[in-house]
Amino acid sequence: MKLNFPALQYEAGNGQLVNIVPLSRLTPNMPKDSDKPEDERDSESLEEKTQAASEETVRKRVRVNTPSPHRGNTPQASPPRFVSMEEVMETAKGVSNMALAHEIMVNQEFQVKPTELPEGSLERRVKEILHKAFWDCLETQMNEDPPSYNHAIKLLAEIKETLLSFLLLGHGRLRARIEEVLDLHLIQQQAEHRVLDISQLAQFIVGTMGSLCAPCRDEDIQKLKETTELVPLLKAIFSVLDLMKMDMANFALSSIRPYLLQQSAEYERNKFQEFLDKQPNVLDYTEKWLQDTLDCLREGGADDSGAASCPSSLVPLNIHNHAYLRLLKWHHASDPFPETVVMDQVRFQEMQQEAEQLVILSSVLLIVYTTMGEAISGLPGLMETLKDTINAILADMQTPSFSEEETLATIGERLCVELSQRLNQHGYSPFSTDRQSTLKGQILATGQPDNTVRKLMDSRIQRYLLASLESTHHKTPPPHPGGLTPVSRELTELARRFCRLVNFNKQVFSPFYQRILQNILTAVESRGTEK
Repeated sequence: MKLNFPALQYEAGNGQLVNIVPLSRLTPNMPKDSDKPEDERDSESLEEKTQAASEETVRKRVRVNTPSPHRGNTPQASPPRFVSMEEVMETAKGVSNMALAHEIMVNQEFQVKPTELPEGSLERRVKEILHKAFWDCLETQMNEDPPSYNHAIKLLAEIKETLLSFLLLGHGRLRARIEEVLDLHLIQQQAEHRVLDISQLAQFIVGTMGSLCAPCRDEDIQKLKETTELVPLLKAIFSVLDLMKMDMANFALSSIRPYLLQQSAEYERNKFQEFLDKQPNVLDYTEKWLQDTLDCLREGGADDSGAASCPSSLVPLNIHNHAYLRLLKWHHASDPFPETVVMDQVRFQEMQQEAEQLVILSSVLLIVYTTMGEAISGLPGLMETLKDTINAILADMQTPSFSEEETLATIGERLCVELSQRLNQHGYSPFSTDRQSTLKGQILATGQPDNTVRKLMDSRIQRYLLASLESTHHKTPPPHPGGLTPVSRELTELARRFCRLVNFNKQVFSPFYQRILQNILTAVESRGTEK
């Protein structure tokens, strides 16, 4: 019985684990015709022919429909294009590979992890039952008199193959040693003559694993050395080998990431072009995204960053930067995300939430220090304490049950308690009830979209992110706007991740953006000339 190692999965930017399942697992194991009785084959022949003809018709007439913001009852210039099922599957495979390559590049914490089946799921129960049956069968064979080593030798063959897969070119001596000790032909002869000592082979295997594993597996290797019963030892060896496979895969990814960076942009661009060739309208939402950005710039309201509708703001690079900035103000529930950034939608959404949290944090701190004045300006450690308190209360900001009004009220209460204690400790006059009520009201008012302080902090944060995009090629980051010094560290980190993601997306999709912007700007100039 061959034990298949678990499927792999990777950790995406949102923290979720995504399975990497071999295509062979998607194909059901259908019984062969030769395994069926002759009368069944005769009775099914007509049905199979009919089904085959039907499937062939479907393959020839499958049409891929992509929703488009420009579609309606208006006749299309080009006739509908039909693609085969083979083309659809090949395109899907290419897009899947492109998404995986993209995840490796943009997620610095990308890791391959073993599949964790849900507790109580049918798949997990079936797996546990089959594994228990196998190991029980192996133990029964080992307890026979004389012992039967058929299953054990197959396991040794798998272990040998796995150990050899870990070796590098410089491991010639270790490779020869593994080949010598785990000589399957010799092991088979020893089993036939009843002189096989599997315990000794298991000790050699554990020792070899110890010399090849990462330091984080030393504790697991020590547990193997302390295991005396043979069947549990073999079972534990396979578990540790699975972990070592994950370690080797992750080490390989970290090693080749610098080389992937040189090729990944072109690879993703080519894969997307293949997808675009099969679905020419796939950039409709991207075109709308850029068109809306241009319209906002022309109206003088591209965002809250203070952009003006001067001619210099209508150059493609500036339009593009403002378009990316708009992704941090996106209504994800109602507006379809542009196709070229859809793989990073979760990341942009997380950055949007971080930016909103920084707006609230900086607004509240500005109100506190403006209201309290010199009494707290020089108190050591107070700023960090207030920041920690506010961030702790805003920790569940992304949950559906989050209420901004209740949260701001809680922040006001907690800050008043903290400020009262600090003022008393340093001998200042007591924090009166009237002043506390005033401070709480001002903090609560920041929950209104038209609140002056909130709009000011939001505008400055947006302006800083835009300046970071525009100064990407400079080593010195732009200076922080006034009032954002308390959150400078968090804002700098957000800008770094935002620019890194945007710049990689630009490398991949810049040819597509240039064509779209050229068409949009040409149309704008044409309308201006007509007027």
